[in-house]
Amino acid sequence: MDILDLFNKGGPAMWPLLVLSVLSLSVIFERLWFWLRILTQEKEIVERVLDAATDNWEIATEIAQKAIDQPIGRFLYAPLRLQKSDAETFRLALESTAAEEVAGMRRGEKLLESVIALSPLLGLLGTVLGLIQSLRAIRIGDLGTESTAGVTTGIGESLISTAAGLIVAIITLVFYRLFQGFVVNQVKVFNKAGNDLELLYRQSPPDPNKSTLGIVREPTQERFTSPRKRRKNNSTPTPEPASDTTDKTDQNPFPDSPPELENES
Repeated sequence: MDILDLFNKGGPAMWPLLVLSVLSLSVIFERLWFWLRILTQEKEIVERVLDAATDNWEIATEIAQKAIDQPIGRFLYAPLRLQKSDAETFRLALESTAAEEVAGMRRGEKLLESVIALSPLLGLLGTVLGLIQSLRAIRIGDLGTESTAGVTTGIGESLISTAAGLIVAIITLVFYRLFQGFVVNQVKVFNKAGNDLELLYRQSPPDPNKSTLGIVREPTQERFTSPRKRRKNNSTPTPEPASDTTDKTDQNPFPDSPPELENES
């Protein structure tokens, strides 16, 4: 029997089942590609970041930044990109990013749950409609005669929609449970990688003064030199020659004090 023939005999419930099956297959293929990329690369990313963090936090940050196209890369890069952080802030960054990434991994689950719930009901509805149509033509006087032979055929055809609904629901349920298992495994991976990274941070946190040492010294130097410049700019010219002024300045460290200006005048 041809598939198109079965589809036509299944009744009107086959059309919504077809739509649900297309939606389910699209989500299944998208999630399979998503998990295939994650499961083949995340272990290497975690090992490289943790190995680099034991020696140099800047290198670990660069490695995590290059892997931000992966959930584990974004998870590890979230606390490393912070300029100034303590242990509590480091943990909060890990927890918030992990919750966001796990929510992204569950994308499409609601649609699969809807397909699993609706497919058997639509199949049962198609069967009920087929039975109603088949039994409507039966008369009590025709029981046991050849005229009721077509009724049994109609009842058999009405069960096609139930079988189709169960097939769609079963296939969707298998992949739904598979994806849920992947999410549970990812939660374990995130917890272990986050705990290892936080332990390294607590043992040897990065030194923020190395990169900002020169920036801190410059304002201090300007703060000591700026008053001298202001005194030179605000000093009033004296009528004596430059040579006399220089001599008096060398003798007295405060040439611009008011008592000496009165003596010179």
